[in-house]
Amino acid sequence: MAKTGKIGVLLVNLGTPDSTQTSDVRKYLREFLMDGRVIDIPFIPRWMLVNLIIAPFRAPKSAAEYRKLWTDRGSPLLFHTEDLKEKLTKKLDPEKYIVSMAMRYQNPSIEKGLEELMKAKVKKIIVVPLFPQYASATNGSVMDKVMEIARGWQIIPEMTFISNYVDHPLFLEAWAELGREAMKKHDYEKFVFSYHGLPERQIRKGSVDGYCQLGACCNKYGLKNQFCYRAQCFQTSRLLAEKLGIPAEKVLTCFQSRLGKDPWIQPYTEDVIKELAQEGVKKVLVFSPAFVADCLETTVEVGQEYKEQFEELGGEHWDLVPSLNSNDTWVDCVQDLVESRS
Repeated sequence: MAKTGKIGVLLVNLGTPDSTQTSDVRKYLREFLMDGRVIDIPFIPRWMLVNLIIAPFRAPKSAAEYRKLWTDRGSPLLFHTEDLKEKLTKKLDPEKYIVSMAMRYQNPSIEKGLEELMKAKVKKIIVVPLFPQYASATNGSVMDKVMEIARGWQIIPEMTFISNYVDHPLFLEAWAELGREAMKKHDYEKFVFSYHGLPERQIRKGSVDGYCQLGACCNKYGLKNQFCYRAQCFQTSRLLAEKLGIPAEKVLTCFQSRLGKDPWIQPYTEDVIKELAQEGVKKVLVFSPAFVADCLETTVEVGQEYKEQFEELGGEHWDLVPSLNSNDTWVDCVQDLVESRS
C-alpha cells in the first residue's frame, strides 16, 4: 500500500512589526491597512489614506506603544503563537500531522508557512485563523490570502478553513479557567467583555436578508447571523458568563480600537467606562475574547489605557484577564478543531 502524505496544519495570527523601530512599525501598518478587507474602500483612496496620512503620522506613536509590551522574546503575539504551535505539535500524532504557523501581515508570512507544508508533501491543509469570531477583516482576509497563494500552484491539495469557534466547549472552558482564577482577587461589580471593533458598514455588507440592525438582533444567535461578527461577540459573552455563573445584569459587551470617523459597532468601550464611573462602579473584571494571544490591543489598550481612564474617573480596580496564549485547555481546543476536520 502506497504511503500517503501527512495533514498540514497552518496556524495564522494577525501579525506584528519585526521590531519597535518606527520604520518597521510603518511597514507593518502599510501592509495591514492596505488590505482591502481591513479598510474596505477603493484602492486609490485607500492608498492615499494609508500611505499619506495614517502610516506616516501613526507609526511613531504606535512604535512607542509597542515598546510598552515588547519583551526579551520580542513581540508577545509572535512568541505566544510560537508556544501554541510547539504545544500543538506535541499533542498531535507526528505520523499524521505537521504544524506550521504564520502571520497574516509581516513575518513569518503565510507564503512561508504554506511553503513549509508543501515541501513536506502534505495531502491536505487545515487552516486555523486564530480569531474566534469570524470577520471579513480577520478570518476572511486569511482565507483570501491563502487562496490567492494557492491559485498559483500546479497542484492544490485538499484545503479546509476553520471559520469560527465561538461556542466550542474547550474554547469557553479555557477562558473560564482564566476567569475563575482572576475572580478570586475581588468581589467584582461588573464584568466587561471588550472586543475589537469593526466599521458598521462591514457588518451590514454581510447581513443576510437585511437581518442585521446592529442592535437587539444580536441578542439571539442563529442561522441568519451566524457569521455576523457582532452577534458572535455577544454569543461569546453570554456563553462565557453562563459558564462562570455571572448574572446577565453584571455583563457588558463592548467594542474597542476605533479608527477614522465612520461609525463603528457599538457600544464603544470608552463610553462603557464613563457609564460605569457615573454609576459609581469601583471594581471591574475585563475579558478580551476576540484575541487568543496577548498583544497591543489587550495588554496596552485594555490593560493600561482603559485602566487609567477608569481610575481617573474614580474607579478602583480595572483588572484584565490574561489571554489564552498557550493555555493547555486552549491547546486541547485547537487540537480538537484540527482532528475533527481531518
